[in-house]
Amino acid sequence: MKLRINNQSGIPIYQQLYEQIKQQILEGELGENEQLPTMRYLAKELRVSVVTTKRVYDELERDGFIYSIQGKGSFVCVRNKELLKEEFLKNMESHLMEALKYGYLAELSLDEIITTLKIIGVENE
Repeated sequence: MKLRINNQSGIPIYQQLYEQIKQQILEGELGENEQLPTMRYLAKELRVSVVTTKRVYDELERDGFIYSIQGKGSFVCVRNKELLKEEFLKNMESHLMEALKYGYLAELSLDEIITTLKIIGVENE
């Protein structure tokens, strides 16, 4: 598991870790039922508080990305297709909003932006 903390970003450390682990799960870098490092080990490796890693794991479990077994550790959940679809949809919407912003800055009409999206879609099928 590759994790990086950016102390200059202004984003809380727990949120940075949550997003990175979630992304690795969504992209399949962390496989189903794969065991995650212990909270203590992760805290030591990243030089953060165990409270921080506990919060990350708790939120990942609450959101359905991992599960914990008392005395054994935390593991990646079996990929829930609906959860994955919803996460990918949220990411897509975020990127589309960014693309719209740039399209409007370039003074393109919505029809021109849609045409561009269709062209890109056809090229990438």
